Amino acid sequence: MNHTNHTDYPQLKQQIKAWAKELGFQQCGISDIDLSEAGEHLHNWLAQGMHADMDYMHKHGSKRFQPNELVPETISIIAVRLDYMPENLKSYQAVLNEPNKAAISRYALGRDYHKVIRNKLKNLSQKITDEIGPFGYRVFTDSAPVMEKAIAEKAGLGWMGKHSNLINSKTGSYFFLGEIYTDLPLEPDEKATFHCGSCTQCIQDCPTNAIIAPFQVDARKCISYLTIENQGEIPIEFRKAMGNRIYGCDDCQMVCPWNKFTQNTGEQDFHPRHYLDDIELLELFNWTEAEFLQKTEGSPIRRIGYEAWQRNIAVALGNAEPTEAIIKALKDKLSSSSDMVKTHIEWALGELVG
Repeated sequence: MNHTNHTDYPQLKQQIKAWAKELGFQQCGISDIDLSEAGEHLHNWLAQGMHADMDYMHKHGSKRFQPNELVPETISIIAVRLDYMPENLKSYQAVLNEPNKAAISRYALGRDYHKVIRNKLKNLSQKITDEIGPFGYRVFTDSAPVMEKAIAEKAGLGWMGKHSNLINSKTGSYFFLGEIYTDLPLEPDEKATFHCGSCTQCIQDCPTNAIIAPFQVDARKCISYLTIENQGEIPIEFRKAMGNRIYGCDDCQMVCPWNKFTQNTGEQDFHPRHYLDDIELLELFNWTEAEFLQKTEGSPIRRIGYEAWQRNIAVALGNAEPTEAIIKALKDKLSSSSDMVKTHIEWALGELVG
């Protein structure tokens, strides 16, 4: 740490924000490291068991809301956001209206955002180093026990909506977050103010009623959790409500009035691969494991693995308009599928042929 003596920190802060924009981030802000309020909210959520089996939510103890425990000497956090909605997409609502198509969360259509954001944050850190010499930092994006949304809110990037996603008044909520924990004494920005008012559209329109109260999502009911994090069976009571959603769920964002301000991303990496914004369920169900691994290379979808992919699509096919091809495909997969996938195929066949 040899950057203390001559550095003009207010000037550096402006410079960091300018570099962040040059690197393609839409916004950059600074947060302090007092996350006690968010820590309390997390503690209450965990105490009610709403994290389902995401044990990592509590196994890090206080590191999650005490940044200087996770990265010693951290005194401020540089927070950034990056829009991800590509233009000329088939709309999510349009896909939901076609039950034989696959509804995939819009953030997951292109390249894995972890890689895109981490590279940009490393470049940003390098620019700071070039300017002031070595300093202490660590880069995060949806990795390690970091309370991204609470940090972004304190850094002025948006407010926590009632669906517990961050909302920005100029762009809505379709953006990713990233952080640099640092030992630089940067002046924190103003915390974003709350602008949901009395609107409860996201709570009313959640397909499984997973938003049980403002700012409280019960992961055990949430389609994003059930299709991505959950490794076991999808509980029978949520299968009909899943519809054709095979990876995540954007309903609470889709109905949010602030998303009429959605800004399209300039990031080519987030454009859909393999027509994933407008593709038949049956085509995806027929991918072999080798095809799945090849076509999801560099994509966040790959993380769930082939078995969960098959499970999710089997449920969606059970909610589709029955065709001979769908029924045949489901029957053909019965013998080669794992027990877990088989129970979902059997459910789907029960729905389609009774």
